Amino acid sequence: MTLSTVRRYQSGRVQQVGEHAAVIGGSLAGLCAARVLADGYDTVTIIEKDSLSDDSSFRRGVPQGPQIHALQEAGRATLEDLFPGFGEDIISAGGLLIDGASDFKFYDEGGFLADGTKRFPMYFATRPLFEHVIRRRVTSFENIELRTGCQFRDYLFDSETMTIEGIAVREGSDQKHIAADLVVDATGRTSRTPTWLDDHGFDAPDIDEVQIDLGYCTTAIRRPPDDRRTFFAAASPPRTRGGAVFPVEDNRWLVNLHGMNGDHPPTDPEGFTDFAASLPIPQIHRLVETYPQVWQDIESYPFPSNRRVHYENLDRFPDGLIVLGDALASFNPIYGQGMSVAALEALVLHHVLASVRGPNLALAFFDRVQTIIDTAWTMAIGADVQFSETTGPTPPGTGMFAWYLSRLTRKAHSDGELRDALARVASMEHPPTRLLRPSVAWRVLKPEILRGEHTSHVSSKAESRKTS
Repeated sequence: MTLSTVRRYQSGRVQQVGEHAAVIGGSLAGLCAARVLADGYDTVTIIEKDSLSDDSSFRRGVPQGPQIHALQEAGRATLEDLFPGFGEDIISAGGLLIDGASDFKFYDEGGFLADGTKRFPMYFATRPLFEHVIRRRVTSFENIELRTGCQFRDYLFDSETMTIEGIAVREGSDQKHIAADLVVDATGRTSRTPTWLDDHGFDAPDIDEVQIDLGYCTTAIRRPPDDRRTFFAAASPPRTRGGAVFPVEDNRWLVNLHGMNGDHPPTDPEGFTDFAASLPIPQIHRLVETYPQVWQDIESYPFPSNRRVHYENLDRFPDGLIVLGDALASFNPIYGQGMSVAALEALVLHHVLASVRGPNLALAFFDRVQTIIDTAWTMAIGADVQFSETTGPTPPGTGMFAWYLSRLTRKAHSDGELRDALARVASMEHPPTRLLRPSVAWRVLKPEILRGEHTSHVSSKAESRKTS
């Protein structure tokens, strides 16, 4: 399921569902869930363990917060539906809007992709700014309450009815119970729900983990106000190293370096610069050497594995509980899927609330949301398994699709229409099957004459000089 295959948000579609819903976690996934729950519940309470300032500061509860984040088209469009004027809010808060078809220079498979033929809007900002804008919109709803400095402790469970009836929390030195008709677990990869199920007589869900041993780090450098250059060169076998430069608010670039299979970038300035110099494109290293570092530190974050929890396979699940966001599935962050997947999952929750009642709510949600996760999982794992060191279960056909995608990418070095098709799939606007349509497949699979191969090689070099 992608943006083009799921029904968009429809205001007024959800009728009264219950009196009170509680969301554990005030990150983007939890905020989006609270927004759709507000249509069907009299009140919605968001429980957030961090103390939040009224700005876009980094917070301890999101250790990946300082890293670069991409908002793909599926996420942008869904957030615009949920919060009309979202894009204008991002711009007014200092974020940037660029044309992803021409301003975003994407290097893969030995060359830069050709400019796309159609404009492709992309918003760029730090993760805290995205969250700040969404949090401000969410808390403007009269029936949504955000309780910060509030730590989730346990579910309130009725063992006779097999129903979650709320949550136990610690707020300051006080222990409190919060009754709720529905609880949403948006606590991320540290979710305790699988263990809780096992401890309370339910089967624990199967968990798939694909080990990639990714390490990535980010810092900010000064950016001239009118310079919006954007570069991305993902790690691609046999090259385990990659990097990116994204323009963000306050006249800064975020510079990211990442390495697969244990080849992690260092966090000291000299080592960071040397790592940047080892990338296949020179632009990132030049920018690091040319412009002063704004942050005092280089922020690092390890990501050991793609992780997916299969709640959809359980025969029994407590009524009154939903799990979404990274607590449901998390993907290699260098592909920029996380925020968009979270927004689409909230959209699925919206449709489930409109059509399902009673004890089948959670299982209906888990069943329907799998198509979104399948799409993101297939794309992420399909790229990661090209590294021989990657281990873990992979979807059927992953190897063949990876081969096809590799060829498509090489052809896109000189074919703007293939760049368009690839961008619409990578942004989760269209499903990967769109890349197999005859009009696309012919461009990918048609034989290349020697002159054509030579021209593509020369154009890739020319593009590399142009983007410097």
